[in-house]
Amino acid sequence: MNNTLLKIKNLNVEIEGNKILRNLNLEINRGEVHAIMGPNGSGKSTLSNILAGNDGYNITSGSIEFCKKNLINLSPNERSNLGLFLAFQYPIEIPGVSIMNFLKTISECNRKTKGLEPLKPSDFLTLVKEKAKILGIEDDDLKRQFNVGFSGGEKKRNEALQLLILDPVLSVLDETDSGLDVDALNVVSEGINGIKSYENSLLVITHYKKMLEKIQPDKIHILINGKIVFTGGKEVADLIEKNGFEGFQDNA
Repeated sequence: MNNTLLKIKNLNVEIEGNKILRNLNLEINRGEVHAIMGPNGSGKSTLSNILAGNDGYNITSGSIEFCKKNLINLSPNERSNLGLFLAFQYPIEIPGVSIMNFLKTISECNRKTKGLEPLKPSDFLTLVKEKAKILGIEDDDLKRQFNVGFSGGEKKRNEALQLLILDPVLSVLDETDSGLDVDALNVVSEGINGIKSYENSLLVITHYKKMLEKIQPDKIHILINGKIVFTGGKEVADLIEKNGFEGFQDNA
């Protein structure tokens, strides 16, 4: 049985003629947690934007297969419908829309895509409160406008709540740990661990070791100058913390 969920092969990406990703290869199976680490400007956020389907990036060659479909040809909405979720470093604000109403809308869209009826209001409320409790989100917070006036930690908790509600097949977390204090990091990590399963996979893009200690990735990839130059286990994070990325530069 083929458990491959995401397969990126020889991906080359340019922005305004500048090469950002160079022959990048990455394969993630169902149930796996992968992490990508690398210095600033190595192409980490470009990769997450490409997976999201954001404009402004020119894929010159290579392929991306997700759920056995050609991801490059799919719109952002179609990618989401397949079960791809992306959490970015700087979550957006939506004035005038409460967190609860936003969660209700994305939940109904998600269930419709899967051919399911919307949850009964009482069942949905129970689900949200149950997941919010895991993240330390109070009932009154669910009435607040979506991310408006939120601290960085509150925004990241809000994204973790979306993850728990949607239960996506593949979650791409682009520096979700950026700007979090120790307490917030622990809570958000607990939420992320709450979606790990034999069917769901995670791709965590980060600079830091702390979150990786919490979520325990199966593989850690080092991205330098747009290429994955090394892949290893949990020990890779220790090597980076001790020696930085210089030891991997020769492979770039």
